[in-house]
Amino acid sequence: MKLNCLIIDDEPLARKGLIEYVKEVEFLNLIGECDSAAHASSVLTQGGIDLLLLDIHMPHLSGIEFLKKLSNPPMVIVTTAFSDYALEGYELDVMDYLVKPIPFDRFLKAVNKAFDFHSIRTKATNRSGTIQEFFFVKSNGSISHSSFPLQRSSPLKEMILPLRGRKSR
Repeated sequence: MKLNCLIIDDEPLARKGLIEYVKEVEFLNLIGECDSAAHASSVLTQGGIDLLLLDIHMPHLSGIEFLKKLSNPPMVIVTTAFSDYALEGYELDVMDYLVKPIPFDRFLKAVNKAFDFHSIRTKATNRSGTIQEFFFVKSNGSISHSSFPLQRSSPLKEMILPLRGRKSR
């Protein structure tokens, strides 16, 4: 399985660097590169994009403004020279936030996170296109999930739901 990605950055050198990084990762498939959010909008309407590598500071429409306008965005990794927007980015559910210059190992960590998320989401989607319910268990630093069927009135589900959002100790 490959992730179809789109690079959106107004700086040609930044796009070139990201293109080189994408070529180094076997599970990434570069669909295109855009120098503006307006150009990216037309590419996204064609569908098939799994991951955006999105700059923030661009002319006319910032990456954050662009992301807010998308009704059903693909996964997003922010690639920017400014750390000021990290919190706002995470509030928009970005997968990761990379500050330029981006070391390859940091890029690789971010795209691996996106790939893992995409893999789990794909496995959780049944043939009818609906997402199955499952839960995650974190133990000794590793995360696993179970697609154990939980009914709406299940006592187990009533015990699990209140734990959402709690920090691990």
